Amino acid sequence: MESTATTSDRLDFTHCYSAVQSRDRRFDGVFYTAVRSTGIYCRPSCPARTPASRNVSFHRTAAAAQAAGYRACKRCLPDATPGSPEWDVAATVAGRAMRLIADGVVDREGVEGLAARLGYTSRHLARLLTSELGAGPLALARTQRAQTARALVESTTLSLADVAFAAGFSSVRQFNDTMLEVYDAAPSRLRGRRSPAGDQVPGAIDLRIAVRTPFRGSALLRFLADRAVPGVEVAHVGADGGGWYARTLDLPHGPGVARVELVDVADAGSSYLPLRLALDDLRDTTAALARMRALLDADADPMAVDAHLAADPALAPLVATRPGLRVPGHVDGAEVAVRAVLGQQVTVVAARTAAARLVAAHGRPVATGIDGLTHLFPDAATVAGLAPEEFRMPRARGRALVGLCAAIAAGEVVLDRGPDRADVRRGLLALPGIGPWTADYIALRALGHPDVWLPTDVGVRNALTRLGEEASDVARWAPWRSYALLHLWTSLSESLEG
Repeated sequence: MESTATTSDRLDFTHCYSAVQSRDRRFDGVFYTAVRSTGIYCRPSCPARTPASRNVSFHRTAAAAQAAGYRACKRCLPDATPGSPEWDVAATVAGRAMRLIADGVVDREGVEGLAARLGYTSRHLARLLTSELGAGPLALARTQRAQTARALVESTTLSLADVAFAAGFSSVRQFNDTMLEVYDAAPSRLRGRRSPAGDQVPGAIDLRIAVRTPFRGSALLRFLADRAVPGVEVAHVGADGGGWYARTLDLPHGPGVARVELVDVADAGSSYLPLRLALDDLRDTTAALARMRALLDADADPMAVDAHLAADPALAPLVATRPGLRVPGHVDGAEVAVRAVLGQQVTVVAARTAAARLVAAHGRPVATGIDGLTHLFPDAATVAGLAPEEFRMPRARGRALVGLCAAIAAGEVVLDRGPDRADVRRGLLALPGIGPWTADYIALRALGHPDVWLPTDVGVRNALTRLGEEASDVARWAPWRSYALLHLWTSLSESLEG
């Protein structure tokens, strides 16, 4: 079926097989199990009978299993899993490439565009990805398209032709051939196996975001609600702490709206969050889904994070109170950057008010059908064209904001998850008026960095004082200091509310 020289050799066979025997859902998306006797690949938690060890091999990606000649299991749907948390932790070239592929970069810009973003030639990038992930960029992008298409086929009433183009296929024939090869079923047959939900809203796409659990959705929702910018974001928090969050999206082919339901999930394993998208152009489906996944920190490994932080006596009570706490990401790096500068040395409320004024004056109006969602956040080029004195802030900070946006608009600073994080930080700090707090806050939310620490943040200092801790002692929380940071912020916020 496949040669022995695959990326499966890089995975510890004993550990992987043990996870398969125990059907451990925590490893879904971390690796995939290929079964020679059946010709299919599964997620580790597949409920089917555990195959004999002599018949299995393990692969880091679904694309690698497919490249080796295996088809996706129709029972466990191995593609409907969170991504590997290693992609954000290590942030290697392969991990950064996977994030960009998930955003649809290969579909929009081709392999050459992906390679240029990562700073490699396309040939060298293909070698790197094949070595580390078992498949090249075209195969990885093809798998991404198939996964998006299957979700659309099974959960929406879109015509199959619309599904094909929404998922990024260049033709219906390519779509049909790929689905048949990957799933051993024609798209019409896949639709017949699962009926779309009965409460479909015209023009909306109802999907699900896979997340590892436990998942502290209520804390994530509260963080987003407290910082929601009028016109761009709306959040509803219920009596139990759960609820929903919605926002406008500025996507490659046009505007869109996303609405996600956020609740607490206590069980360890994996679960799904309902997501509704309304897009001007269906080709933006993949990008919208990827950006909402980044916002929700969907690929984090909460068991590993919680186990590490709970081993520290100072953080153990916080982790026990809020298992599965996430670091809120974002859907647009430029927006994070603007809001970070607006938030320098002011309260959360003041920063939100400043952002709301900017949106009202310079945001692009859009029709959304959701009360309170009226504008897209101004893009970097728009803000770069403003005079510093237009902002109600010290003139120096206004100049810093305009200069930052000019650098982003010119491509001198790139705030997607493609560039090396250290290079991005150096580029930000080289700009006038951008200090460590701003650069690191951007890394926390825009780049998905799991080990950011903000020693000068007032909230962090106050929370550490309450714990009787010193800022110099937090190195022991690495490599998960971003999550420790969120525990401190959340505990302080809840204590003040109480």
